[in-house]
This record gives sequence, structure tokens and C-alpha cells, in this order.
Amino acid sequence: MSATERMGRTAGGSEDPPLLAAVDLRSDTVTRPTAAMRRAMAEAEVGDDVYGEDPTVNRLQARAAEIFGREAALFVPSGSMGNLLAIKGWAPPGTEIICEARAHTNQYELASMSALAGCFPRTVLAPDGILSWDLVESLIRPKNYLFSQTGLVWLENTHNMAGGTVHPQASADDICDQVHSLGLRIHLDGARIFNAAVATGKSVVELSRKFDSVMFCLSKGLGAPVGSMLLGPKEFIQKAHVSRKMLGGAMRQAGVLAAAGLIALEESPKLLARDHENARFLAEGLSRTTGIAIDPKKVVTNIVIFDVSGTGKAAAEVSAALAKRKILANPTEKFLIRMVTHCDVDRAGCERALRVVGEVVAH
Repeated sequence: MSATERMGRTAGGSEDPPLLAAVDLRSDTVTRPTAAMRRAMAEAEVGDDVYGEDPTVNRLQARAAEIFGREAALFVPSGSMGNLLAIKGWAPPGTEIICEARAHTNQYELASMSALAGCFPRTVLAPDGILSWDLVESLIRPKNYLFSQTGLVWLENTHNMAGGTVHPQASADDICDQVHSLGLRIHLDGARIFNAAVATGKSVVELSRKFDSVMFCLSKGLGAPVGSMLLGPKEFIQKAHVSRKMLGGAMRQAGVLAAAGLIALEESPKLLARDHENARFLAEGLSRTTGIAIDPKKVVTNIVIFDVSGTGKAAAEVSAALAKRKILANPTEKFLIRMVTHCDVDRAGCERALRVVGEVVAH
């Protein structure tokens, strides 16, 4: 029995003691900066980034561009802002953004593409969140004055709300080629692209090379406290730099944040395989729990989404009961709950989560 498990049991029963730390599986955004990140932040060389004078931010942008084989990169406060800048950079107001129905930009970015960029989502529900060219082609508007025109095509890899699925490379390349043949642009929401790289054994360059622009998060699986990166052609990034200022995203001595991002970029991808192993461990344990439905074979990265309808309880009810026992997980639909593994949850924490889930649904 692990130390965490021993702490989680009391002489009088299975209730966890009040002071036991929570196992936080709500997202990989909840991680704390590592000791190396904190040291780098404390010692960071800084300047005024609005003037382009923060050396640490400049190093982070140059290094990210180098890793992805891109002309330029921009450090932004959040992935949502990075995605919005891509829309503003490629798609004129009044045009449509083709994306999968559960795409983050469609569901979790507060309609910013409409409210702030003047664009509109045009969506289709795809199996496991994986778009094909046939699905994309069916959404592209004919070129006449009756319809709003297609402004941008959008892929997400890994796909968050489809359970961390990885887009097959041949399909992604085909979509990019077909989109470009029509004179359109395509953006990759690669918030967790390093998870996709670890799962496939491919480099992030291979996964993203045919896309016109890419966004990835430093503050998700890579564990940095703040920030995302937008990458693309130099002229596109120059335009995004202006739009970032317009949206209030310009930062001053941001090197204290970029320093942690540099550590995350260089070191954290090496640790992601462990998160994937823990996610599969959770999925396999959940699949053996009465009333819960999940196919462990579909869990290939760090996101686990499972169905609790067989328990006779709604996801919000199960999630609330878990939270009382200090297992934190988010309901995503009426009967679906999401758990996300990350660097601050070890195997013992996953074992404890499975035990508590089993006890909660058995009541």
C-alpha cells in the first residue's frame, strides 16, 4: 500500500481525513511551477516586452520558433488569446471558421471569434473529434454573394473534449493540402501538441508543418504557470503582435513568466509519457467499476472522459460527491466526467481516485 493510500484510510472506515491534499484531476492547468521554474523566474533577466526589450521573452519566442521550424513566435497570456489572434490574422470579419463541434474555440472561448473577431463557427460533429476532408469539404461555402464565406479551417490536436484523441497524420496532411488548394488557410489548435508528439513518436514539426499557424500551451501539460505560444510566418506574427496589444495582452517585464516557459519547453515533454500511463491506468480501473462506461483503448494521452449514466446519477452529482472526498474532476455533460492527468498527480493519487470513485458510485 502506498503512503498516499495509507494516509487516505482511517481506523473507523474509508473516509479520507480532512487535511489530506486533494487529488486534482480537473485539468492539467492546475499544476504548480517546479523548483527549477521558480528559480528561473526569480533570476530572470527582464526588460519591457512592449518595446521588444525583454531578453527572456525574446529567447522563449526564438526557441519556440526553432523547435517548430517556424519563422516567428509570439508569447501570449493564454491559449484562448493565441487562438483568437490566429482568427484575427487569417479570417476577415463576416467569414466562417470551420471546426469540429466540440472544438475548444467553439465551446470554451466565450464566442470570442464572433464578439471580437466578427467571425462565426461552422461546425460538424466528427467521430472521436477527428475531422476528415469529406467533412471539411461539406462545410466550405460556394463562392457567391448568398453565403458568408469560409475564412479559416481549424483542427485541434490533441482534441480535448473528444478525450485527448490524436489526429491521424495522414488525415491532417490531406486536409491541409486540400484547404491550400482552395486558397484557404488552416490553423492548428495544438494546446497539447506535445502530448500528441509523445503518443505518436513524431516531432511537433512533423505534426504541424503543413498548417499555416499553430498555437500551443505552456501552462497545460508542460506545467508552466502562465502562457501560450502562437507560431507562424513573420508577417502573420507581426500582425498578431499588434492585435495582442489591442486586446490588452501586451505585458511588460514578462520575462519572469517566460523563464518558466523556457524550462517547461525544454524539460516537460520528457515527462508526458508518465501522464499518459497514469491516464490509461485510470481508464482501465474505471472500466472495471460498476455503472461506469469507458473504452480504455481510446485513452491515448492524458485525458479520460467516462460515462456515469449506469450509476443512476448525473455527472454533477458524482463530481460533487468526489469533491467532498477531495477527488476533483469536472462534469462535461449530463452524464460525462473528465479527468486529466498531469505532473502533480502520481500513481498513488490515481489509485486513491479510483478507490473513492468506486465507493461513491456504490452508495
